[in-house]
Amino acid sequence: MQTRAVIFDMDGVLVDSGAHHRQAWRVLLDELGVTPSQPDFWRLTIGRPSLEAVPLLLDRATPLAEARRLAERKQHHYRLLSREGSPPVRGVVAFVGDLVTRGVPRAVATSASRADAEPMLEQIGLRDRFEVLVTAEDVRRGKPDPEVYQRAARGLGQEAARCLVFEDALVGVRAARSAGMRVIGVSTAHTERELCAAGAERVIDHFEGLTWPA
Repeated sequence: MQTRAVIFDMDGVLVDSGAHHRQAWRVLLDELGVTPSQPDFWRLTIGRPSLEAVPLLLDRATPLAEARRLAERKQHHYRLLSREGSPPVRGVVAFVGDLVTRGVPRAVATSASRADAEPMLEQIGLRDRFEVLVTAEDVRRGKPDPEVYQRAARGLGQEAARCLVFEDALVGVRAARSAGMRVIGVSTAHTERELCAAGAERVIDHFEGLTWPA
């Protein structure tokens, strides 16, 4: 089928916010006196809602109330760290502008909360460029469940098979593929090999020079 719509993940695809997220998790674990078993522990959190990432980092079953409290604490640290804003991923503002000019339907499907996503997109000048924004509050299950991408496609009035997704997270690639969508990986968090193994058809480092059709 011809691709008619584009859906973007946010962190690591539209906004280069990875450093702030990694540091926020590090601060939270330090507060808890938890030493991660792996130096790249933060990879467990990529693309997942904070509520679902907490038990993975603690490596134990976590009561919902505790997980919610710790997720909120992590988000508090993240907001403090990112008060001065995060830059857009290289070339993405121009690429989204090209999609607008060509009348290509556009959506954001993120694991971030709406309270974080709205101001972040505003800060890089992209909030009004998307007709649909699906956030953590809009779904029952986070990535790799396909729900967030299915909702984005429905919001755009498009069949899943006609949607192209840009994702930097392995769980996000799997979510989009499970929804029946094509995926281009963005290597801000994972390698080309990892992203392709998860289901991406190709991988880009950034959006500079990218034009539609991608």
